Amino acid sequence: MSDTAGQRAVQAANEGRPEQVREGEQAEHRTEEERLLRRRARRISAYQSAERTLARLGLLAPLRERLALLDGADALYDLDEPTDLYGNGIVAALEEKVAGLLGKEAAAFFPTGTMAQQVALRCWAGRTGNPTVALHALAHPEVHERDAFREVSGLRPVPVTSEPRQPTADEIRGFEEPFGALMLELPLRDAGYVLPTWEELTELVEAARERDAVVHFDGARLWETTVHFGRPLAEIADLADSVYVSFYKSLQAFGGAALAGPKSLIDEAKTWRHRYGGAVFQQFPTILSALAGLEHELPRLPEYVTHARVVAAALREGFARAGVPWARVHPEVPHTFDFQVWLPYGVDELSEAAIRQSEETGTALFINPWDEKGPGLSMTEVYVRAAALEWTADDVRAAAADFAVRLREVAGQGTGGAR
Repeated sequence: MSDTAGQRAVQAANEGRPEQVREGEQAEHRTEEERLLRRRARRISAYQSAERTLARLGLLAPLRERLALLDGADALYDLDEPTDLYGNGIVAALEEKVAGLLGKEAAAFFPTGTMAQQVALRCWAGRTGNPTVALHALAHPEVHERDAFREVSGLRPVPVTSEPRQPTADEIRGFEEPFGALMLELPLRDAGYVLPTWEELTELVEAARERDAVVHFDGARLWETTVHFGRPLAEIADLADSVYVSFYKSLQAFGGAALAGPKSLIDEAKTWRHRYGGAVFQQFPTILSALAGLEHELPRLPEYVTHARVVAAALREGFARAGVPWARVHPEVPHTFDFQVWLPYGVDELSEAAIRQSEETGTALFINPWDEKGPGLSMTEVYVRAAALEWTADDVRAAAADFAVRLREVAGQGTGGAR
């Protein structure tokens, strides 16, 4: 992709207008990369200028708005205290707070979850003498981390199942080889942000313990599971020997993660954190944003989950009334405040309809990209956050009906991929 094409796409997005075919430049002459970049620029521009959306995402916000997250930081931590150096001060204060929230002896801050989980599982491998990690084939380390477990940390991940659901206790008990650790992603994002029931989760943990394996929770989004499980965070985390949590996925912080568990494990993890390059000189802006997330966002997450169920039901009803064939919301009743929507159309048609709805009505119903799942079948993720609380079920149904009209127009014109 040429730098010039990229600059034009970004400029179009920044100007808040759809990209246009310039004089002498024909759409059919664009490379596929250029076409997709232009679509992304239009999608982000339309989302940023929309008056209504189900979620305002920090990752797409301008810098000035992101910095506003630190307004009132003096209520979160004594700003007259010395700044942090290589993990002390305010970093240690955040670690203590997270350990308390999760009911663990200690916690360690990490710049990324990828690093935190590698460190946790290599520490457990040293204790169990077995580097094999049983996990789901759709787990984040297997799908999104370029084989980091294998290539960087000498771990041996083995999939318990590849089905788009959580593993079962019977699968753990019947797995054909020994493993030192069972890693459970809660929720399992790539299967639709799905969770087991509380009874299923406790049985999964018991099955692993029967095999003398430790249990580690990939809890990047564990913060938002309390409604589904009907249990407080500490009781959920108590099932696992160690837990990783993210500060930006649910809590809108600038970044960062934490690993919580027994003090002896965390002490060793901090040694490996240094070896992995995670002992960062100063991290106070990220730490302050994490404290802000814990203070302001964490208490609101149950409300978002409850409203996500309203949104999901209204989307189903809206598409049904509009006569859209085979429209699916998965899970039918969301387990968290994120879920999938599946529609029987191609990515080009769905993307164009979503962008046009945002541009022409100021309502951005679908802000995420669509992913092809088969011929004429695509999926997108829907996020429900504070902005969605302003939507009634009737609002969602109306937006779904309007989207269906635009989708039929785009599909009928056969121009979904032209822009």
